[in-house]
Amino acid sequence: MSEHIATLPAQRPRASRRRITVGVAAVAIAFAAWWIVSALGLVNGARFPTPLTTWQAAVQLSRDSGYAGGTLFQHIGHSLRLVFLGFLVAIGTGVPLGLLMGFSKRIDALVGPVFSLLRPIPPLAWIPLAILWLGLGDPAKIFLIWVSSFTPAVINTYAGVRNIDPTLIEAARVHGAGNPVRMLREVLIPGSMPMIFTGLRLSLQTAWMTLVAAELIGAFIGLGKVLDTAALDIRPGMILYAMVWVGLLGAVMTRGLEWIEKRALPWLR
Repeated sequence: MSEHIATLPAQRPRASRRRITVGVAAVAIAFAAWWIVSALGLVNGARFPTPLTTWQAAVQLSRDSGYAGGTLFQHIGHSLRLVFLGFLVAIGTGVPLGLLMGFSKRIDALVGPVFSLLRPIPPLAWIPLAILWLGLGDPAKIFLIWVSSFTPAVINTYAGVRNIDPTLIEAARVHGAGNPVRMLREVLIPGSMPMIFTGLRLSLQTAWMTLVAAELIGAFIGLGKVLDTAALDIRPGMILYAMVWVGLLGAVMTRGLEWIEKRALPWLR
């Protein structure tokens, strides 16, 4: 038994290397297939991105003149700012609300029906109101990102509190943690942290999913602006290049959040 357990740590790096190898191979195969299809002229290069047009888009965005009002790093910086602010506001409001709804049946009964009514509304349906309330600037974009990221934070935090073992809560009360503030600080928040982090990851992903649509609202810069301008200019290579950057940035930020989770919750490894 001890010999079997001792082999587990050694197996983890091996499995990780295997996943990386498979992932790299899959990307290489997909790129090779894309190159072959484009080189053989099996697709219309004016409508379908090719390796050449995508490379040309990368070169253009890297120049000082840039494209769609800015260089690559200017577009990325603006998009990161919008996502970061919308995400921060979402977790700053969604996590506390989820904790309160999970902890207090009265608050759940009061807020729950309103939340259930608004929850099915797609974030993009809020665009007209966002423009009316906040205009065409960044506040409207941040509002839309907040709307999309708010729901996962609330739902997962609420579920995390509700899934805490009732006997643990009762034991905490017996040992003097009956005060609501102490109960939240010493029992409910630590006990619901795994689900809270799940909500944070989902909120971050939905923030990036909403970014492009949000940046279509009177945007002058940003990856969404690049996509919109490239669509009007019929530049599929530029569209693909901007999409790749949206995916990469979202993946990197999600990995960063997972790294924080592993160190904040080491017992989940």
